[in-house]
Amino acid sequence: MQSNISKLNENLKHFYGSERVFQLPLIKTYFTDGIYYLAQAGSCIWLVTDASIIAKSLMNRSRFISIDYRRCSPQEQENLGYEAIINYSDGNGNILETQKYHSTDFPLEKLRMFFVNNTLML
Repeated sequence: MQSNISKLNENLKHFYGSERVFQLPLIKTYFTDGIYYLAQAGSCIWLVTDASIIAKSLMNRSRFISIDYRRCSPQEQENLGYEAIINYSDGNGNILETQKYHSTDFPLEKLRMFFVNNTLML
């Protein structure tokens, strides 16, 4: 399992720019090659969908949204009752929204994505 996580982290470093853009048809948002790879390799289309929906709802507050996923420490999980937290900010440290997840199967400890011009990217 740890080798899969390391491989996923290593492969994500190679995505910059995008040759293709994909679309989530129901909500009409786009995502890049890197996000497509993440959704497939990390089995997390739920994360792509959630991040897109929340970020899209925040576009009236900021044209640039930074999305920071982090898995809670065991102590935080025990005290707060959450396994993961996603903070949506304007990129300048101003948190616009926080989503808390009681359980998650996402394999990474942390991840940063961005939402600009209706497009989710790494």
